Amino acid sequence: MLGLLIIYWVGKWYFTLAEKHNKSKWLYAVLGALTYIIFYLGSSFLIGIIAALSGADWIFELPDIALGFIGLPFGLLATWALRAILKRQWENTLEVPEGELLDDGEI
Repeated sequence: MLGLLIIYWVGKWYFTLAEKHNKSKWLYAVLGALTYIIFYLGSSFLIGIIAALSGADWIFELPDIALGFIGLPFGLLATWALRAILKRQWENTLEVPEGELLDDGEI
């Protein structure tokens, strides 16, 4: 249940950012949610592989909820980083209104 709330929150976070900058709202909401899911699952998978290869069998004895919390920071960090990159890129672009270009063909 906590995972669904986080996915909703991340999607809403990206949705409002895209709305503020006149971008495709649903596309970026889905992109944010997928970023969280991919990095959450990917980091959990890598931690399991590293634990199996290093012989740290204690990690497999943890409850499922504890294993879920291990991947949580990685997914949130990746989501935050992508949002920061998008926000910086969108705020630094200069939008010139139509008809105000200097090279308009009229001299």
